[in-house]
Amino acid sequence: MKKVWLGTVALIAFAAPAAAADLAARPYTKAPPPAIAAVYDWSGFYIGANGGWGSSRKCWDLTDAGLGPIVAFPEGCHDATGGTAGGQLGYRWQTGTWVFGLEGQGNWADFRGSNVSLFDPTLRNESRIDAFGLITGQIGWAANNVLFYVKGGAAVTADRFRIRDAATGFVVATTGDDTRWGAAVGAGLEFGFAPNWSAGVEYNHLFMQDRSHDFTTAAGVFFGTDRIRQDVDLVTVRVNYRWGGPVIAKY
Repeated sequence: MKKVWLGTVALIAFAAPAAAADLAARPYTKAPPPAIAAVYDWSGFYIGANGGWGSSRKCWDLTDAGLGPIVAFPEGCHDATGGTAGGQLGYRWQTGTWVFGLEGQGNWADFRGSNVSLFDPTLRNESRIDAFGLITGQIGWAANNVLFYVKGGAAVTADRFRIRDAATGFVVATTGDDTRWGAAVGAGLEFGFAPNWSAGVEYNHLFMQDRSHDFTTAAGVFFGTDRIRQDVDLVTVRVNYRWGGPVIAKY
């Protein structure tokens, strides 16, 4: 019995290497590829729409009451407020985390306001902005798909000024349409929520300076001259579509 057991052990010992040799080779598994991350690139042309709210501070000083120039008499101030909607077209290019751009913007507006004249309380001074435009440069800093930027450049507004009878609302005198140029500064925050789409919020302040306006009646008779100071504040929400998409970087 002992001899049979020893013989069995020896047979197993000799057979094991042969059996191992007959086993299939262990399959080779290739290492997974390195991680690939999408890096948002703000470079390219873009077009978009915007809408929001604006307020224009107007202060009137009477400099001619129809009898010749006088020492400027303050007639009071008012805020012309209302909604706005429009569009923008621009180009940005990115280098590292810095983003530079140029943009043109045009908006319809309905900013209205009025105040009773301190010179003649029977009259009400009224102003309105029908439209405005901006031509600005941008400098921004990008954290992947989040962009913070500041901007500055030129601004233009389309204004209307009227003097009404305070009791009846009848238009006594007007300047007609007026185009005024000034400067603009602003800042914005934009978020890229898709390869070619971004949305953001922007604030702009327009410095429109002082300007003298002659008022005439409906019959064309000279009524008076006012020096009107004007600044504008704008808050808008924007959506842009950009030509191009995110670049792919390996790390």
